[in-house]
Amino acid sequence: MKIVRTDSELQTPKLDAALKAAGHDLVLLPDGIADDALLEATSDADLILMCYTPITRQVIKNAAKLRGIVKYGVGIDAIDIPAAIEAGVAVVNVPEYAEETVAEGAFALLIALAKKLTALNTHMTAEGWAWPEPTWLGSDIAGKTVGIIGLGKIGRSMARMAGQGFRANVIAYSPHASATEMAELGVTKIENLHDLMAQSDFVTIHSVLNDDTRGMIGADELRAMKPSAFLINVSRGAIVDEAALVQAIREGWIAGAGLDVFSQEPLAKTGHPMSELFKHPNVILSPHLTFYTEDAMQRLEDETIERCQEVLAGRDVLIKSHDPRLRAQRKGVVFAE
Repeated sequence: MKIVRTDSELQTPKLDAALKAAGHDLVLLPDGIADDALLEATSDADLILMCYTPITRQVIKNAAKLRGIVKYGVGIDAIDIPAAIEAGVAVVNVPEYAEETVAEGAFALLIALAKKLTALNTHMTAEGWAWPEPTWLGSDIAGKTVGIIGLGKIGRSMARMAGQGFRANVIAYSPHASATEMAELGVTKIENLHDLMAQSDFVTIHSVLNDDTRGMIGADELRAMKPSAFLINVSRGAIVDEAALVQAIREGWIAGAGLDVFSQEPLAKTGHPMSELFKHPNVILSPHLTFYTEDAMQRLEDETIERCQEVLAGRDVLIKSHDPRLRAQRKGVVFAE
């Protein structure tokens, strides 16, 4: 069968080898492929594997033989799932491979911001030493308030690290988790997002991107933050109004930010809406790689192979995610508890 894997810059050697060894025709496409080229390559595909490349209604409609779309990763906002459901094409992601991994990445950004590690490293590289001047005054994490937006599995790992690990006060805004659930995790539920922004010393985003969360962190929310507070986003760039965030950094509404995700990827030093952030020493920019560890990639490839085998063998595909967009499927899928 013909399999098209987009975003080939993300290397998955075990996955690719397994598909080829099974006798399938594997076509690799680069990130940023033109729409016409994507339509042509997928027109006779039995299976599409994607990570970032949008799989639109047009792509799905044009692929007459398509059996399934496997997102080798978590976020599914780039897939037109209603179109796939209409076409009887199963859509599945791999939601559990990097929960702890991404939380660790977010906490690494939090620590680096609190301790001014990147700015200190830049100064040390240039000057060889830094004296204890006010410029380098960092912040403790113990006793501070960490505000978590989205208390799913990654958010819960973040809460454990911050609360049990670093003795921070942990609060969360998450409409889908009850106050009782949060209390069992040592987390205080905050009903209003604006209130969470105002109370937090560190705000860390772990929500999925959907119609409700797109642009959820806007100018009003950023202005509500303490001038000494930091914003961390390892979820999806479009959850934040990025123009407002650039303004917030430029004008000092907040103390800084650690960003691993951007609405427009890849980021670029010039010609990008967020290029200005490269010149701010209180901003850490990461290339959407908090998930990228040897351990997580092993898990990702292993589970992606399993989902591909299900699609190609004509079996029901196992959906582990509880995202209602995937749970709306009624054909060719089976749901984990």
